[in-house]
Parts: sequence; structure tokens; C-alpha cells
Amino acid sequence: MLDRHARPEATTAIDGVLIGRAITAYENSASMSGTVLALIAQGAKTLALGERVFEYRAGQYLVASIDLPVTGHYTEAPALGFGLVLDPAEIAEMLLQAPDGSLPPVTGAPSAIAVSDAPAELVDAAVRMLRLLETPRDIPVMAPLIRREILWRLVTGEQGATVRQLGLADSSLAHVARSVRWIRDHYRESFRVEDVARLAGMSVSAFHRNFQSVTAMSPIQFQKQIRLQEARLMLATRPNDVTGVGHHVGYDSPSQFSREYRRQFGAPPSRDAARFRADAPLAALSVP
Repeated sequence: MLDRHARPEATTAIDGVLIGRAITAYENSASMSGTVLALIAQGAKTLALGERVFEYRAGQYLVASIDLPVTGHYTEAPALGFGLVLDPAEIAEMLLQAPDGSLPPVTGAPSAIAVSDAPAELVDAAVRMLRLLETPRDIPVMAPLIRREILWRLVTGEQGATVRQLGLADSSLAHVARSVRWIRDHYRESFRVEDVARLAGMSVSAFHRNFQSVTAMSPIQFQKQIRLQEARLMLATRPNDVTGVGHHVGYDSPSQFSREYRRQFGAPPSRDAARFRADAPLAALSVP
């Protein structure tokens, strides 16, 4: 079913349900993780968040509770996966409706990304959600019910603490998420960690500890990741302006931009730009 209904853009006829498909392995990509459940049905994938590396394969699932810059590649292909976008408001509502004492309290700041073996109940719910694509008339009524079941399996599952934090307005993860959004929106600007900690409602020491625990990066490292990913996206459309791209994303020094870009992507921006220029005619020919 995944193979039959997969689209290039990964979306489906069911809002928030995604299907991922990869034909080749070991093709590195940099992207934002989104707040998602990703359940692998075939193949295997490696994902890097800062210094942490997550590997998951058929029969396992990954949850991401903050939209973070990640790099990754499929290590086994062809690969197919089921995805579900996680909505904090839905999770918050579910937590309010859960019977008293049915969920353990959330303590500390768990990693924003976690991997576990998928229990049979979660796989069964995902399969039933996919079957709705075969009977579109059932989607408006049945999809919300199955979605709630999947969320409940996550909330009560092995990575429940990570998922539950997504729905808690006063959790450590929520405070870190607020600072993450601010850095993403102002990634070109220099900032003082003290000011961002104040925005998150934490002391500087607590902010550093929780930010590192959730994102596997310091705030400055996180900003650098955002800058470099934005630069690579811009180079695809402005391959003749490497210096201008570096300046636009916040680098005053072209040499520093080139050095950090190479460290992140394995090649200097000038080489990526040359590749983008070479690919441009092919891309133009492929447009219908």
C-alpha cells in the first residue's frame, strides 16, 4: 500500500499522513525534521542530530518532537515508510482526557528525537490508516479516530515522555521549542545566550543544559546548522553568488563560511554551486 500510494511530495489524501519512499541508498540530505512519527516498513535510515546518530529500520519508529535541522541517508534501499505529523494541541487534549494516574509524570528534558521498536498495536493502526486511501469515502469519518489511536499508542509507548512533552505548555521541551523558533526566525542575527535563555524562561545554566539535552547542540551550533542549511538551499537558486549567499545567511567572513560549509556538507560552497550550475539545464528540461 505504501508503494502504491507514494507521491514525490510525500503527502497523501489524508491530512497529516505522509508516505516516504527512497530508491537509492547513501544519498545524504539535510532538512528539518518536523514534528513527526516516522514508521519504517522497508529499508533502513540513519539520521544525525548534532553529535547524536539515530539508526532505524523496518519494524522501528522514530518520533521527533521539535522541528530541528538534521542530516541523514538511507542505508538500505528501496525504502518505504509511514509518517504522521504530530500536533501539540491534539496531544495536549489527549493528556487532559487521560484517566488520572494512567500516565507517568514527565521529568527532565528528553531528547527531541527518539527511536523504538514498533509494537504490533501501532503497526496495526498505521496499516488501517493506509487502508483508508483505498476507500476515500471513509477518510472524513475514520481517519480522525485512527489518528487518535496512533497518538495514544505513542503517548503510552516507550517514547511516551518525548511525545507527551510536545503537548505540555510548561514542559522543558516547550520552553526549548520557544527558543528554537526564535533562533530559526532570527538565524542571521548575532545573539546573546542570556537573552534567549530569558525568552525561554530559564536561567542560563538551565537553558544550556536543557537545550543540549533536547537538541544535542548548543544554541550557537544550532544557529550554525540553520545558517548552513539555508545557504545550501539558496545556492541551488543563486549558484553564481557564493559570497552573497554567505553574507545573506549571516557570515561576514567568506573564508569562515566556506570552511564551515565544507565541514557540514563535505564540499566547499563553490563546488556545490558548480554542481548546481551544471544541473540547471537538466532541471529546466525536466519541467513539463
